[in-house]
Amino acid sequence: MTAVLDWPVEADDAPGTALWTASDIAAATGGAVVGGDFAVSGCAIDSREVMEGDLFIALPGEAADGHRFVDGAFLRGAAGALVSQAAVHPHVRVADTVAALDALGHAARARLLPEARVIGVTGSAGKTGVKEALFAALDRSSRGQAHRSVKSYNNHVGVPLSLARMPARSRYGIFEMGMNHAGELATLTQLVRPHVAVVTTIAPAHIGHFSGEAAIAAAKAEIFQGLQPGGTAIIPADSPHVALLAQVAGRHAAHVIRFGTAAGADVRLIDALPAVQGGTLVTAEFGAVAGGPRKLCYTVSQPGAHWVVNSLAVMAAVAAAGGDLGAAGLALAELADLAGRGARHAIVAERGDGSGAALLIDESYNANPASMRVTIAALGTTRAARRLAVLGAMRELGDASDGYHADLAAPLIEAGVDRVVLVGSEMAALAEALGKIATTVLAPTIDFVHVPDAATAAELLGSPDWAPQGGDAILIKGSNSVGLGALVKALTQRTISQGSPNFGKTGPGDN
Repeated sequence: MTAVLDWPVEADDAPGTALWTASDIAAATGGAVVGGDFAVSGCAIDSREVMEGDLFIALPGEAADGHRFVDGAFLRGAAGALVSQAAVHPHVRVADTVAALDALGHAARARLLPEARVIGVTGSAGKTGVKEALFAALDRSSRGQAHRSVKSYNNHVGVPLSLARMPARSRYGIFEMGMNHAGELATLTQLVRPHVAVVTTIAPAHIGHFSGEAAIAAAKAEIFQGLQPGGTAIIPADSPHVALLAQVAGRHAAHVIRFGTAAGADVRLIDALPAVQGGTLVTAEFGAVAGGPRKLCYTVSQPGAHWVVNSLAVMAAVAAAGGDLGAAGLALAELADLAGRGARHAIVAERGDGSGAALLIDESYNANPASMRVTIAALGTTRAARRLAVLGAMRELGDASDGYHADLAAPLIEAGVDRVVLVGSEMAALAEALGKIATTVLAPTIDFVHVPDAATAAELLGSPDWAPQGGDAILIKGSNSVGLGALVKALTQRTISQGSPNFGKTGPGDN
C-alpha cells in the first residue's frame, strides 16, 4: 500500500488568505461587527477607487465626510465598511475611523512573520523612485511577496492605509514617509517600525517651515526613531549634513551605511558610463556591506546622475534587508518610468527635424531646488534638436523663495536649454534673472516667457510659435499644486510609438 505523505507546512501558511475579515478588523480597532461577518481583499478611502471585495474606510474630511459615500462604495463592489455612523451594509463600527485606520495599520505591521523585513524611505527628493526601485528588486527576488505604498501615500493617512493593505504573508514591506513639519516622521516611523530606514537626500524642500537645511535634516532623521533592534540606517555620504544624520542614526541603529561618491562611503560609486541602450552602467564598491569588500556592476534604466546615486541607496537597502543583489540589479535595469517623476512620452510634433515626434519628460508631480537642478541637468544630457523646459513654481520655500528660483538660471544655461516657459508668480524672480543674463555680452541666450498659470502655459504651447516641434525634448516640472500634470495630459493625448532607437536617450547633446 502506498503511503500518503502530508503536504509540508510552512510558517507562512498560518495567515489566512483574506486580507482582513470583519472579526480581524473589529479586534484590531476595538469596533463591533454589524450585519454579519465578511472578508475583504483590499482597502480604500476614496469611494471612486473602490474595487470588488474592498473594505471602504469612511474618513471625515474638510470638504466632505466619507460616510456620505458608503452606498456608492458598495455599488462599486465593496465587501464591507469601517464606519463611525450607522450604515445598512455589512460593516465594523468604531468611535473614530481615523484612529481605527491607525490601529488597522498597526495590526497589519504586528502580524507580519518574524522573518519579514520592513523598509522605510524618506528624504527631500527621490523617495518615491527609491521606494519603487526597492519594491521591484525585492518583489522579484521574493517572487511576488513584497508590498509597498502606492503613489505617494506618505502622510498621516497614506502610511497607515498602506500598512493596512499589506498582506500578512508579505516577506518585504517598503513604505515611503514624508513630512513638511518637525515631528511628523517621529509619529509615522512608530507605525512602520522599519528594520531598514533610508534617507535619500537633504535639500531645501518645505524650507519655509524650517529654520534651515540642518533643521530639515534633523526632521528627516526622526525616521531612525522607529528602527527595530538590530536595524540599519542608510544615509547619503555626499550630503553636507551626513554627520548630523550619522549622529542621530547612531542612537537608534545597530548599523549605519553611507552611500554615495564620497571616499568614506560604504556603498561607493566607482564609475558611471552611458549604457548602449540608454540609462547608465554603474560600478559600485560595497565595502563591508553584504559580507565584505566587493564590486558590483549593474545598469540603471532611468536617466540622470541622481538615479545613479539613488541606485546606491537601493542596493544598500536590499543588502541590509537580506535581499538578492543580483535580482536588484536586474530590476534597476528594467525599472519602468514613473508618472510625474521622469516618465518619458513620445508625442506628435510637426515641423522641426521632420521626425514627427518630440520627447516629453514628465516631472510634473513635485519640485524643489535640488530636484529642479538634477532634472535640468538630465535634460542637458538628452539628445535633442532643441531643449525646452516648462518650469512651475517651487512652493513652501519661505522668505528665500526668490533666491532659489533665480538660482535656476545657471543650471538652465549649463544644460543648453533653448526655450523656457515659466509658470506661476514665484517664477518672476527667475524671469528677471534670465532677463539680466540676456543683456550680458556673449552670454548664451534663452528664449523665455513668464505666464501666470498652467492653463495659460497650455494655450501658449498650442500656439504656432511655441508648439513642440519634431526633435524637441521638453521637460515639464513644478510643484504639484501648480497643476502641470494637466498640461502633460493634454500634450500626451496624441501619443505615438517610441520612435527611432535614439529617441530620448541620454548622451552627448546635439544643440
